[in-house]
Amino acid sequence: MNDAIKQALETDRTIDIITTGAKTGLQRTTEIWFNKINERIIICGTPGAEIDENVYKPRDWLANLKANPNFTFVLKESIHAELPAKAVEITDADDRRTIMSAPQTQWYRNQVDSVDVLVQHSPIVEVFFEDKT
Repeated sequence: MNDAIKQALETDRTIDIITTGAKTGLQRTTEIWFNKINERIIICGTPGAEIDENVYKPRDWLANLKANPNFTFVLKESIHAELPAKAVEITDADDRRTIMSAPQTQWYRNQVDSVDVLVQHSPIVEVFFEDKT
């Protein structure tokens, strides 16, 4: 990975992810934030809309990544780079709590009543890059 990409992964936040649709098989582009937490690249979000008590609408981007974990991570702030990557959903409750309690995820905590809601219902994946850059 070249120095410009390494620097962007330290300083940038807004990216596009190009996923393959879980149902359609078509490419989908989603603008989203990423965070670097303890040297890990994490994509997370708030829970989708609450459709019933304690039941939240799943995020389409997460459904796509669960069905097709290989995707393109597109840096677009300080540089433009398309990085082949793989997403692995974070399901361990302690790991999810660590991520959602990190200083980098304060904005998400400000959107909900408690970190417990984020731990239980937020989409969270770790990104692993293919070593082609």
